Amino acid sequence: MEQVKPRLLLVVPMLHQGGFERVCVRTARILRNDFEVTIAMFSDADIAYDINGLSVVNLDVPAQDGKLKKMVNVVKRTVKLRKLKKKLRPDLTYSFGPTANLINVLTPVRGQIWTGIRSYMDMDNPSKLKLFAKRSDQVICCSEVIAHELKEKLGIENTEVLYNPYDGSQIAENAAKKPVDMPDFTGKKVIVSMGREDDCKEFWHLIKCLYLIREKVPEAMLCIIGDGSFSEYKELAEKLGIADRVCFAGLQKNPFPWLSAGSLYVGTSSMEGFPNALVEAMSCRLPAVFSNCMSGPAEILSDRFEDVVGKQEVLRERYGILIPVMDDQKNLDPNEITEEEKQLAALLEELLTEEAKLQELSRCAKERADQFDDRAYRDKILQIAGLSKM
Repeated sequence: MEQVKPRLLLVVPMLHQGGFERVCVRTARILRNDFEVTIAMFSDADIAYDINGLSVVNLDVPAQDGKLKKMVNVVKRTVKLRKLKKKLRPDLTYSFGPTANLINVLTPVRGQIWTGIRSYMDMDNPSKLKLFAKRSDQVICCSEVIAHELKEKLGIENTEVLYNPYDGSQIAENAAKKPVDMPDFTGKKVIVSMGREDDCKEFWHLIKCLYLIREKVPEAMLCIIGDGSFSEYKELAEKLGIADRVCFAGLQKNPFPWLSAGSLYVGTSSMEGFPNALVEAMSCRLPAVFSNCMSGPAEILSDRFEDVVGKQEVLRERYGILIPVMDDQKNLDPNEITEEEKQLAALLEELLTEEAKLQELSRCAKERADQFDDRAYRDKILQIAGLSKM
């Protein structure tokens, strides 16, 4: 007699480009042999991830502007998710992001409730976090730092750390599928960064750094992958006279050929959770340089993250290089170059002109990325859920 699988409901606002959206879809694929998995989303606009073969329900209550409309939305989403839960009778409902977490805890129909804290930005609302924790069986954190702060600062004890999953073999397969419209980067040394157009990514620093190294590394380019117009960044590159050296790839459903074409991955974020783009780049063997921001980069790039997280100095760690968090005040003035931008430019120049260092960092990056595999993720979820014998 075939064993009946437990039911898993994953709740996410959208499946547009983003870290926890990617993790939601990946979770569904990893666990579909262990659970009857359904994804519930509030809107199906601009889906960026492959959901073929997955059970997906669109609750069709997209985001609204204005306080009153947002309050009405909470009611509508609560009613629709409660109705879906009563129909599916999930044994476990796991939500991703603050808006999904809120509706999840407001609909305790049956089974375990897990709320996911996938970004350090989620830490800005202590009262909401306490609400989630009180009504959740588990608060799933994407980093040790977040779990520690929830406990020490807010007294939240029901936490588990679950690092994001990655399929190295699938990434390698996708990396080989070069799109026809992708530029030819042959002979170039490409600095790659990935993320949507968001001020917290601080891409202006990278454009200014490229300007600073343009003469000593004439083959250097910058490629930014992510959703957005990037119009003000294009203008900055124009004013600096390096527009032909900066490629804005836009939103890519398969970013891996672009990553694989790079020589170096650099992130200058002021805040992260567990940066998927960083591990994906490392899986493509890109040497990694990333800001030592809260909360995930130190846990990814160092094997002694408790000692280095948040330190504001250049740290050459086992799996990559951590750099200080840079000034988060957007500065698009081409005539203003800061000392920290000069320091980062010097580091990038060093790495791009010393092939032996790049090769060693590349080897270490891939070694580390391989440690965040799907099996470890699956095993941890089953263990948390009390199903580890499956």
